[in-house]
Amino acid sequence: MMELFRSPNIITYADPKDVEFDGVSIVMLPWINNENYTSSMEFVKKTKSQILFGHLELAGFAMYRGLESHDGMDPGIFNKFDMVCSGHFHHKSSNGNIHYLGNPYELTWNDYNDNRGFHIFDSETRELDFIQNPYRMFHKVWYDDVDTTLEKMLDKYDFSVYNDCYVKVIVQNKTNPYWFDIMMDNLYKENPANVSIVEDNKHMDALQEEDIISEVEDTLTTLQNYVNTMNTDIDKKKLNSLFSNLYIEAQTFDSVS
Repeated sequence: MMELFRSPNIITYADPKDVEFDGVSIVMLPWINNENYTSSMEFVKKTKSQILFGHLELAGFAMYRGLESHDGMDPGIFNKFDMVCSGHFHHKSSNGNIHYLGNPYELTWNDYNDNRGFHIFDSETRELDFIQNPYRMFHKVWYDDVDTTLEKMLDKYDFSVYNDCYVKVIVQNKTNPYWFDIMMDNLYKENPANVSIVEDNKHMDALQEEDIISEVEDTLTTLQNYVNTMNTDIDKKKLNSLFSNLYIEAQTFDSVS
């Protein structure tokens, strides 16, 4: 990993360190593991800095939207700080003085329609400003040709945003296959990276997108449901957490490879 960051403009911290920016002292805390846990905790205990930037795995925060981490360190360890900013979890969330900044962009379908962007820390006001990323990689297109005309239906879509993106076409009502083909032709003209079609007759009367869940998107829920129905003495929360971490790592690896 260090080979990727050999640049005069990038500084890496292999050990905990107090670093001053514009008169503000900030703890730079690397990933905590078995080898550095004791030294990291000693540093956290002794530092006089009021702000900490790290890569933490804390219990009680969402790894991505809808999936909370039940394992990890106790957030109370960092109560002494006015502000804690962390990477690691994909979902942006805050609780008290702790802020998970989330990914700056979408990586997998789990990130669909979840705010992405970057943050600016103001050293004078000590405020954290969020700059939202206007670009999205994953899109859902809802197809319904009932009680409309072809022109009105096509006007609903801005096909230009689908270039090089992953698109899921969810069919609510398809009474005119010819119209559907025209819509798909317009979509493919924009050269999306991938298109999948979901025709779920069980949910044809759904009014909201949350009511239609594609099996492609629900792999993790399937795993969790399987674990929850297992007849075992194993701690199911820990097992679900393990599956969740493995799933996220696999998704991230697939996205960057």
